[in-house]
Amino acid sequence: MSNFIVLMSDEHNPLYSSVFGHPFVQTPNMERLAQQGTVYRNAYCPSPLCSPSRSAFVSGRRVHEVQAYSNCNVNLPNHFPSYGKVLKEQGVHSVHIGKTHVYAQPEELDFSEIHLAKKGKQPGDINFRRKPLAIRTNAADRAFGFGVKEDAFEGDLKVMNTALQWLEQTAPGLDQPWSLTINLMNPHFPQWNTEEFWNLYPQGEDLPRYGSEQESADHPYARDLRDHFETDLFTEAQIRGLRRGYLGNVTFIDRQIGRLLDALAESGQAEMTNLVYTSDHGEMLGKFGQWWKCSLYEDSVRIPVFAAGPDFKAGIVVDTPVDLHDVQASIFYATGANRPVDWAGQPLQEIASFDPNRVVFSEYHGHGTRSGAYMIRKGEWKLIYYMEAPHQLFNLKEDPDELSNVYAEYPDKANELEAELRKVCSPEEENQRAHHFQQEQLEWLESNGLLKSAN
Repeated sequence: MSNFIVLMSDEHNPLYSSVFGHPFVQTPNMERLAQQGTVYRNAYCPSPLCSPSRSAFVSGRRVHEVQAYSNCNVNLPNHFPSYGKVLKEQGVHSVHIGKTHVYAQPEELDFSEIHLAKKGKQPGDINFRRKPLAIRTNAADRAFGFGVKEDAFEGDLKVMNTALQWLEQTAPGLDQPWSLTINLMNPHFPQWNTEEFWNLYPQGEDLPRYGSEQESADHPYARDLRDHFETDLFTEAQIRGLRRGYLGNVTFIDRQIGRLLDALAESGQAEMTNLVYTSDHGEMLGKFGQWWKCSLYEDSVRIPVFAAGPDFKAGIVVDTPVDLHDVQASIFYATGANRPVDWAGQPLQEIASFDPNRVVFSEYHGHGTRSGAYMIRKGEWKLIYYMEAPHQLFNLKEDPDELSNVYAEYPDKANELEAELRKVCSPEEENQRAHHFQQEQLEWLESNGLLKSAN
């Protein structure tokens, strides 16, 4: 048995790392982690939005099971036990430090220890109405969120310092296996840097290679998101500044990975402790005219998964698709605990380097799109199945940037991936269930004077 650390950032698109070949972003500690362990090159989130993705990770359940469809936290079912509780009940000391943002309040998650987890204030994000589509008032003002702030990283540094202190002072005295989950907010927008990190990337003020002129930018769901966030109003200067700030925030996260690796090595705990770096979802960063997440396109739904420690071989690259459920399953594998059999995922430690038949599933029912959507990744193929728009099929080996929808050209492949989707859930039933649940949330908000009726 061994210990397990998950370091989870927020909104990190793995393509913005030197591990994935970015030409100038500085992520030497991600490279260091990759060299010491295994890179999972095709890793995905359960849903490209904070609360749904994190709720799935914490509960071991699909987003449609937990019904944490958006970042609104009103009337969410909260009876799902967390992995921290299940581990604790089996003698594994489970620790959570930093952001939770899940289906239940921090104290209800019942980890052995939980620190610096802010209590989620109700009602959370109320801009999730989909029919008619909510347009965020003055959403384009978000584009001013970049530049220099000397306190830009104070929150994350507090979390990281607390985690390192726990490793130094508490972990050595435990006589049982332990898990530690550390949650950092960066590189989530806004893209504020300290002066040191801002000055690293004058060359980062570039423009997306593929913008709103692309066919994929004009898909109805992409148009919905661009309208919802008013991203077509962003100026060129704002686009350049946001992209520059994002790189600084990624490098800040990389520094924290380095601090954690150093602490494990210096304390002698590295040989008995696994470490996985990951994120809750990606970031579009202007590709196809879209920003942030909420899309099932690669830049939004992909995440980094770099794993090192006694369970992971050094210098290995795994091409088989994986997801956050697999990361969570790895904690149970390492610590020797039994994981509920009905939870999604398989330990990373058991996944072959290349399995063309393994399927990964993601879904989105949140703000900014008219209806539900589902993703299936299998081998080099990816299906995005939309409830109220044309479906998309991409061959990611030939078209990694998703520029050409080949759904009509490969009907057999599209049908094969749709069949895989239907093994996970009925897209029609789950879409209807999500709309019904969200309508109840909206009615609650309206009855409590928190939201004006759309009628």
